[in-house]
Amino acid sequence: MRRVATLFSALTLATLGWTAGTTAHAAPAPSPSPFVRGAAGTSVSTEEQRAAVRFWTTERLRAAQDVTTLPAARTAKVVGAAPTTGERVAVPPLPGPAAPASGPSTRATSPTAWTGGGLISTTAGKVFFQNASGGTFACSATVANSDNRSVVLTAGHCTVDAATGTGYRNWVFIPGYNNGNRPYGTFSARGLFWDSQYVSTRGNANWDYAFAVMNTLNGRTLADTVGAQGIAFNSQTGRHVHSFGYGGSAAEGNGERLNHCEGNEFADAGRPGSTMWGIDCVQTGGSSGGGFLADFSGGGGYLIGNISVSAGANEYHPTLGNEALGLYRQAGAA
Repeated sequence: MRRVATLFSALTLATLGWTAGTTAHAAPAPSPSPFVRGAAGTSVSTEEQRAAVRFWTTERLRAAQDVTTLPAARTAKVVGAAPTTGERVAVPPLPGPAAPASGPSTRATSPTAWTGGGLISTTAGKVFFQNASGGTFACSATVANSDNRSVVLTAGHCTVDAATGTGYRNWVFIPGYNNGNRPYGTFSARGLFWDSQYVSTRGNANWDYAFAVMNTLNGRTLADTVGAQGIAFNSQTGRHVHSFGYGGSAAEGNGERLNHCEGNEFADAGRPGSTMWGIDCVQTGGSSGGGFLADFSGGGGYLIGNISVSAGANEYHPTLGNEALGLYRQAGAA
């Protein structure tokens, strides 16, 4: 099994502020403001984007360490479902290449290899990046439908060092990754967007979400190449959801295949001040950033969060509320 690491090293990239962008497809946007509260990120030069693709040889992909999900305090279940507050926005999925969807043969109450095909088989993928000391690491991410058709949802701890506020480098996304294969190529990031509250709180998992804007490949955007999942903000909680990631344990294929969990959401009541929701299933290091989806059918659904925290036999995602919506709109306009 791969080594699993938590990242604390300082990085070389500077943190930048971002200006407001256009709205997502499904809802009218408020008037643009010169600054969206909580938005932060880092830009990547064209030269750095090209270098990142060259950097990730097959050998380096294999050697990358799986990033752990964040630790959490003891958790307890809360019965009932309640909506989050704020504008409800739901952006529908975007069809991708033909990938017949059969659905899982059994309910995945523990991490199970995904063999159901469908849109998730092309839109889920692995993230690879490097820290300032030269260490190489792996996470998971999912393509989210957006104005620029170039956005992936992942975890904050897969994009930025919460201790320093600096973004990671040589950041790439490989959709449909499987046993070292890159069926749709390697997409390099041209921008990373995270919530500044994740850094100002030194890694509070309530804000552990991030968006990366990927460069085009062979003249095509990421979503035009592989399709995109829908994404929803301020959505209903407490529903049946599915999660997908590239866990690094031997039982999960050592990070070389896409795995699946599902269950009914419950609130994270064991961590003071938590606004996270989770399920009775847990994926291991390398699954960080993988998507949680609601209304999942035929391989497609609506992203409502990303794998962030693990505690015992449970995994949790931050909720996508107003701050995440603003961040997403900026990423989609970049």
